[in-house]
Amino acid sequence: MQQVLDNLGALPTSTGAKDIDLIFLRGIMESPIVRSLAKAHERLEDVKLEAVQDNNMELVTDILGEISGLSPRDDSAAELSRILQEPHFQSLLEAHDMVASKSYEAPPTGTEANSDAAANSALMQADAVRMIGIRKKAGEPLGVTLRVERDDLVIARILHGGMIDRQGLLHVGDVIKEVNGQDVGNNPTQLQDMLKECSGGITLKILPSYRDAPAPPQVYVRPHFDYNPANDNLIPCREAGLAFSRGDMLQIVNREDPNWWQACHVVGGETGLIPSQFLEEKRKAFVPRDFDGTGILCGTMSGKKKKKMMYLTARNAEFDRHELQIYEELARMPPFQRKTLVLIGAQGVGRRSLKNRLVLLHPTRFGTTVPYTSRRPREEERDGQAYQFVTRLEMEMDVKAGRYLEHGEYDGNLYGTKITSIHEVVNTGRTCILDVNPQALKVLKTAEFMPYVVFISAPELDTLRAMHKAAAEAGLSTKQLTDMDLKRTVDESARIQRCYGHCFDLTIVNDNLDQAFEKLQVAVDKLCSDPQWVPVNWVY
Repeated sequence: MQQVLDNLGALPTSTGAKDIDLIFLRGIMESPIVRSLAKAHERLEDVKLEAVQDNNMELVTDILGEISGLSPRDDSAAELSRILQEPHFQSLLEAHDMVASKSYEAPPTGTEANSDAAANSALMQADAVRMIGIRKKAGEPLGVTLRVERDDLVIARILHGGMIDRQGLLHVGDVIKEVNGQDVGNNPTQLQDMLKECSGGITLKILPSYRDAPAPPQVYVRPHFDYNPANDNLIPCREAGLAFSRGDMLQIVNREDPNWWQACHVVGGETGLIPSQFLEEKRKAFVPRDFDGTGILCGTMSGKKKKKMMYLTARNAEFDRHELQIYEELARMPPFQRKTLVLIGAQGVGRRSLKNRLVLLHPTRFGTTVPYTSRRPREEERDGQAYQFVTRLEMEMDVKAGRYLEHGEYDGNLYGTKITSIHEVVNTGRTCILDVNPQALKVLKTAEFMPYVVFISAPELDTLRAMHKAAAEAGLSTKQLTDMDLKRTVDESARIQRCYGHCFDLTIVNDNLDQAFEKLQVAVDKLCSDPQWVPVNWVY
């Protein structure tokens, strides 16, 4: 295994192995669980389990005879004599000698087998009612929820990590009949209150279900909505609910209930109930669509059409407005360099300045694409520098063939970013920086491009006005923007965040260009040093 790990870094690109496959292989082989299994396998492979001898009881008798005279004078001999004469120790040696000598008894005859079956049946009937003893503090929750089934109180779920789950004495489906000798009736609220107030030793009389609890799955999700169980009228037990915010990392430990999952925060916290994907989809499906674009479902785009029309994935724009974002399943990966860094934001928030600064300061780490255009080159322009110049017919054919990430038309000429130009930058070992229309995320957010998506948010209107004035006075900008233009930038920024916020890995408010660049640089540097959470479909 170590030899394979050492060779992964020097693997030539000619092998055709994908980066994501190599990262996944390294993550598996560096897993402590896999390494422990490999060590255990090596140990067991060389060990042949055989009995040394099958007459240990005779050996013990001889040893006792030898040390009988030493026991009164030597404490160690007396202790050894006590150990060798203990019934449990001698029974263990007898069992060992029987196994070693292979002196197994023949299976019982038909009459004996029938009597054994009858005895086992009687034992099962006697065990149909079980007495369980637990200890708890007053006010401490047990970590169970109950349901009424045929006038009985049945354990509906056991919260992962709770007191009952840790003790392992009760299971889902067990029927609770009595608490401390008192009949519980069929009111789950009264039983919950009774159990909550009990302290010290508690004796439960139950009808066991004989169900084994399944192992908790390793499923991690990032919710795209805020949740507070105190405001949820559907949750079966508000005290058992788990509050979370949009973007938190949650581990789903139980998904048996189709409506209520059990989850915990990845960074600390106890297990609680959260609405399942199915339940939350049903709930949000009944929310009336907000046509002004301010609700949960993004509304229609407002405002005047700009001269520059982005056509790519325009057919998906209608689906974007109706897409329900509930939970996104993620996988934890070792540190690695992303293929693309995607900067999203409204026009005029400084995306291009941040991109150019990164490429200028770190030309060996970052690169960017050269856009294609159908317009004719000017006298001072050279093909491949500011633009790649092609004919309109050639560009239209490539657009029709789906070879462009995004494209548009301005002043009668076509402009666009070709997908192959992204791969050309990535193949040089650099991260390709893209400042694109948010609809392009539909194409980019895949294992092919592995983007790190950063949303450059516009600051408050007054701050944006002051920044534009300072840039104009310093001669850094020649654009004369009106208050209407600045307000349009702020509104467009809010709309993008509302519609595409679930796609962003990081949000930076650009109220100071130097500070925004510093935050962006720190975040990108961490990608190569800290583990990352990525969509699970990038890995599996």
